[in-house]
Amino acid sequence: MGVADSTGGTQPDGVAGGVDDMLARLEYLNEVGSALSREKDIDRLLESILVAAKNIARADGGTLYRLADDRRSLRFEIIRTDSLGIAMGGSTGREVPFAPIPLFEDDGAPNVHNVAACAVNQDRTVNVEDAYAEAGFDFSGTRRFDTQTGYRSRSFLTVPMKNHEDEIIGVLQLINARDASGAVRAFSGTDQRLAESLASQAAVVLTNRLLISRLEHLFESFINLIN
Repeated sequence: MGVADSTGGTQPDGVAGGVDDMLARLEYLNEVGSALSREKDIDRLLESILVAAKNIARADGGTLYRLADDRRSLRFEIIRTDSLGIAMGGSTGREVPFAPIPLFEDDGAPNVHNVAACAVNQDRTVNVEDAYAEAGFDFSGTRRFDTQTGYRSRSFLTVPMKNHEDEIIGVLQLINARDASGAVRAFSGTDQRLAESLASQAAVVLTNRLLISRLEHLFESFINLIN
């Protein structure tokens, strides 16, 4: 038995490992896919995507980024950190105050030092066990955040969101997977595969909803022009 969440499905219980756990998480993934397809509001849709990803991978925090129209940066859309009570973007009415993440360096080279930008530029999921021991990425901003808040950002799972045309439209980043006792752990292979599946479903749903919204706006403009 799980608990209800904002996607309209039920969050899988916090018992890690085992066949029953996997079946519960797969059932949750199916419920989420159905719930997302019914959501018409873009902000609530984005929020539901991140909440579902956090639930399915049992992450304490997460961020959803969307690719800017010029495809040169990632803009923050939704931020959640449960243990700190942080909620920005989506239905909160609180704007995310952080600047977009550039996908390219000043010399035009792809930005592979930031983990979210790297996931886009290299078209791959990045699973970092411990940001403080990771030499491949620049986590200086994360460390500043931790110093200011007393938080400890350890494990990161960063997944590109690719739609049905195999285009990256955003990034899901999850922070600090938790075990049944609440202790922080690395994201497992199962966490990664489930998050990737959800990101793929969510990207298709989001693309379709944006297309419908544009068509509705175009139709309204056409009607106004006739009137």
